Amino acid sequence: MILSDTGTSRVNGYLFVLERSLAPVLPRESVRDVVREIDSHLRDRISAAEAVPDERMMLEKILAELGPPQRVAQAYSVERTVDEAIVTGKLWAIARAVWHVAMSGVFGFLAGLGLFVGYFAGAIFVILAVLKPIFPDNVGIWVGDRSISEGVDIGWRAGVNVFGSGHMHNVGGYWVIPIFTVAGFGLLFLSNRGARKFLGWWRGRGPGFSVTVRPAT
Repeated sequence: MILSDTGTSRVNGYLFVLERSLAPVLPRESVRDVVREIDSHLRDRISAAEAVPDERMMLEKILAELGPPQRVAQAYSVERTVDEAIVTGKLWAIARAVWHVAMSGVFGFLAGLGLFVGYFAGAIFVILAVLKPIFPDNVGIWVGDRSISEGVDIGWRAGVNVFGSGHMHNVGGYWVIPIFTVAGFGLLFLSNRGARKFLGWWRGRGPGFSVTVRPAT
């Protein structure tokens, strides 16, 4: 079937919205590739369709089967981002992929939250290792000064004491630097590895978004 000018304008409008929806989340080259793929798919579907009196109804049916351009853009952006993260293993790519997956549902959000907590904790330990030589009296492992009978719980924490506390004192000398460093990079490594495994599972849990072009007859 050959589209009229009105039908062609409708397809071009769909592709325009798709491109605008993809632009904020994918690189320019990837956006062009996706738009070309969808354009080719639509042209093949339309060419394979039999001529009908109501061109508009036929065209809207094809577009409805493909889905709204915003949904198509979201599906493509998530899959492209996840694929990039799995293949490259780069921290920024993985963070972007986890963020996209976290926005896709409740389970993705909970998994993403756990992974980001791991990344955050690892980063904090690395920062503490860097700050210890600069602020030796304020960074370290802090323990309680008084007993429970005196009204203060005995405990400990690792971190920065900016304003000081009468109930805690710093027992962490420079020996805490390798501890913080190992703990920080260990958490970052485990979080990064866990994120890649999670993204690989998420990518392979079921059929993702794909465009199947029907051969013209």
